[in-house]
Amino acid sequence: MDLARWIHANAGFAPTKPALRFEGQDISYAGLARKIDALAGALDAAGLGAGDRAAFLGLNNPEALALLFACARLGALCVPLNWRLAPPEHRATLADCAPRLLVAEPAFAAAIDGVRASLAPMRFVALGAAAGWERYEDFLAAGAGRAVPAASAHDDSPVLISYTSGSTGRPKGVVLSQSALFYNAVNSTHMHDLASTDRVLTTLPLFHVGGLNILTLPALHAGATVTLHPKFDPGATLEAIERERITLTVLVPAQIAALAAHPRWSQADLGSLRMITTGSQIVPPRDYERVHARGVPLVSVYGSTETAPIATYVRAAEARRKAGSAGRAAPHCECRVVDAAGNDVPAAASGEIVVRGPNVMAGYWGDPAASEAALRDGWFHTGDVGHFDDEGWLTVDGRIKDMIISGGENVYPAEIENVLAEHDAIAEVAVVGRPDERWGEAVVAVVVPKAGRRLEAHEVLALLEGRVARYKHPRAVIFVDALPRTALGKVQKADVREIAMDAARKGAMA
Repeated sequence: MDLARWIHANAGFAPTKPALRFEGQDISYAGLARKIDALAGALDAAGLGAGDRAAFLGLNNPEALALLFACARLGALCVPLNWRLAPPEHRATLADCAPRLLVAEPAFAAAIDGVRASLAPMRFVALGAAAGWERYEDFLAAGAGRAVPAASAHDDSPVLISYTSGSTGRPKGVVLSQSALFYNAVNSTHMHDLASTDRVLTTLPLFHVGGLNILTLPALHAGATVTLHPKFDPGATLEAIERERITLTVLVPAQIAALAAHPRWSQADLGSLRMITTGSQIVPPRDYERVHARGVPLVSVYGSTETAPIATYVRAAEARRKAGSAGRAAPHCECRVVDAAGNDVPAAASGEIVVRGPNVMAGYWGDPAASEAALRDGWFHTGDVGHFDDEGWLTVDGRIKDMIISGGENVYPAEIENVLAEHDAIAEVAVVGRPDERWGEAVVAVVVPKAGRRLEAHEVLALLEGRVARYKHPRAVIFVDALPRTALGKVQKADVREIAMDAARKGAMA
């Protein structure tokens, strides 16, 4: 059964109920079902079938969701593209997955025009006026009245290629099946007590599994209503929560910080929210304090693009008691912490987090070697370090590649970052290691002071006295205006290391 069945089933139960709210307009479940049918017919008329790819480039838009469901109907794969990338990066992604169709918003058409000559032949369709591009309305008209049977797809059909941020090198296309998205939706339903009565706000980009899969697709599976914003704006987010009486939303730490800094934060009516879900990185303690102070449970979800992403989570009832924990494994997922030999480690001992379940990816697109390296012995090896407490709750300590070995001792950056982030003069901080002749690696703190505040390196180091062991203290403190981040606000540690290396070359030491 293909994922488009979700929408048609909900349209049968509640045809006039809003499925999506977008820029002041409601799209009912029946209306979304018709949109999917029309687009599936157009894709079929264009010759797309099982295994073919169709890409989307644009801000959050109902047409992006319709394209995913239409691909599901045909057994094709949808490839949502990161609109923040530069043209050469788009060229690399499109060359890698070789879609037969690219649907783009006009604002992004010019960027693609600059690399079109180097791409394999494909249909270029624009959602508005764009010179040299086929009009979306004309593309749909070519398939008018064309019925596409759901029998074209099955549960194990790959349906989504989601490209990783590429923090470890070339971005990889994570292939997720229809079954993976279904089980992820079931896990989300348990995590959020998700029901058809919920009103979900989506502000994270749909090109990332955090925006697409943590709540948006699960909400449409449940028959709930999704308010979709083209992109995140703190004022518009607070207004939507109040006006739409939003019950659930996902906000990454960078968004929480932006909301907390907004003048309306302290007085905004958040009473409709049952919880806020957060993740994508280790969440600073002050984010929990900010949200819990407003009377809203802030719950963590842990996973990755490769796990669709829901692997472990905290539920609302434990939000305060287990603040900072990554939670317990989802009902349709298993999670272990293992040593280098693949053996389970004792409670409180750190090791690599591995995950198994029907939500896990089928592999990386066109990269069997990377797939084999990540999927070993039936488990996805996350590259994250974590530990279980004596109750079986997971804490993520950091990335294996981010761990610093200084003087033979392991240093986890998150521990230092969380202490420094408490200071009211520090806007954000990232801790990395850089090569050191004496210590192997030296701990370096890259700090962004708050606007109008001035800090000295010795003041930053003083914050750690008596809080963390001396061997963990940074041997250099570097001040910058901003940290390099991904589209979801996650700090790009590779770029931070370059900042640290460049400072070393210039002699900027604490």
